[in-house]
Amino acid sequence: MAAPERTEHDAGRQPVVILSGNPRPGSRTMDAATRLAQRVPASGTRHVVDLAQLAGHVYEPGHARIEDALAAVRSAEVLIVATPVYKASFTGLLKSFLDLLPADSLASATAIPVVVSASVSHRLLTELHLRIVLRELGATLPSTAVLLDEGHLADLDPVLDAWAEQQIPVLQTARAVLGRPRVR
Repeated sequence: MAAPERTEHDAGRQPVVILSGNPRPGSRTMDAATRLAQRVPASGTRHVVDLAQLAGHVYEPGHARIEDALAAVRSAEVLIVATPVYKASFTGLLKSFLDLLPADSLASATAIPVVVSASVSHRLLTELHLRIVLRELGATLPSTAVLLDEGHLADLDPVLDAWAEQQIPVLQTARAVLGRPRVR
């Protein structure tokens, strides 16, 4: 099946946007999301929105850096949303940021949740909560989430390679069926 042609409407789209909800700068969550993004075939650069760098501005309506971050997330073709587990859910920082997005603002995005947890049971619960919010915002979530235990972080490449081998074809098929630009 041929990839859909890009339209003028698609011109401002970002092929891959990484959204990290970890409140710590330079986090292992950000590292995992960035390394996953390297496995998602795409033309162009990957755009990073690190909420740790924006935490002080999330509650400032209209702040330029937050508006830029929101625009980048809304422009994503593929949106990698990464979070550590905090109290059996995703971070409040990520929730506060996602709450700034209007309904259906991610309707053109295919989202991939990435959850890092010390507890297997909590990562599944967090993934469920995050998936529900992303669906509410209109994102399509055709693939399984990347669910990581802290033990995976020491040798992350085999875990991400295995996920990519199984899920990238699912991602590509879903985008083709939905008539969205092909993840290259």
